[in-house]
Amino acid sequence: MVHGTPALIPLRKLTTAIPIVFTAVSDPVSQGFVKSVSRPGGNLTGFSNFDADIGSKWLQLLNDIAPSVKQVKVMFNPRTSPYNAFFMNSIAAAAPSFDVTSAHASVQNEEDIKGTISVLGAGGDGGLIVPSDPFTHDHAALIASLATRHRLPGIYAFARFAENGGLMAYGIDLDEQLPKAADYVARILRGERPGGLPIQAPTRFRMTINLRTARILSLEIPPTLLALADEVIE
Repeated sequence: MVHGTPALIPLRKLTTAIPIVFTAVSDPVSQGFVKSVSRPGGNLTGFSNFDADIGSKWLQLLNDIAPSVKQVKVMFNPRTSPYNAFFMNSIAAAAPSFDVTSAHASVQNEEDIKGTISVLGAGGDGGLIVPSDPFTHDHAALIASLATRHRLPGIYAFARFAENGGLMAYGIDLDEQLPKAADYVARILRGERPGGLPIQAPTRFRMTINLRTARILSLEIPPTLLALADEVIE
C-alpha cells in the first residue's frame, strides 16, 4: 500500500506484478497509472485524491471569503506534484468568471515561498491557492504565517494549513481512504485481482476556517460558509 503520487511513481517502476493499492493519488488515469476508473487493469488500484474540477471550487470559496482578490497565484512545486498541472488548467479556465487573473507560482525552496508571497502581498489585491503537494504540505507553517503577515487571503487543500494560521482549507478527508484501502488489501490477499477493483473517488470533503486569521485580515466570513464548515478555529 502506498500513499500519494511521489511515492507511487518509483514503486510503479519497480514492479508490474506485485499488487499495489494507492491512496491520495490525483487523477490516476490522466497520469497514466491505470487504464480506466472502472477497470484499472494491471497491478494497480486504489483511491483518488482531487479531480481537476476542484480548482473552480477553490476559486469560488476564495471569492466568497475575499471578494476583493483580483489576482491569484497557485503555488506548488512542479517536481513533487506534476499532477497539479491539471488543477492549474481548471483554475485558469474558471478564473475569468470570477473576474480574476491566475498564474502558477513555482516554488522549490523556502526562498521561493518567501519571494512569491512577498510580491503577491505587495499588490494589495492578491490571493493564494495552495493545492495538494507534499513540498508545500511540509512547509505549511511557513506558508500560513507568511500569508498572514503579508495580509494575503489563501485557501489550502488540507486542514494543516488552517491549523497553522492559514485562512481556509477545503479538501478531502484523508482518514476516510485508509480503512477502505485496507479492505482492498484484504480482498487482494483473498485472491481478487487489483486490475478488477475500481478506482474510488473521495466522498467526504472537509472545510476548516480560521476566524482568528480572518479578523487579522479584516475579512467578514459569510454565515453560510461558517454553517458549512466542519471546523472553525477561534
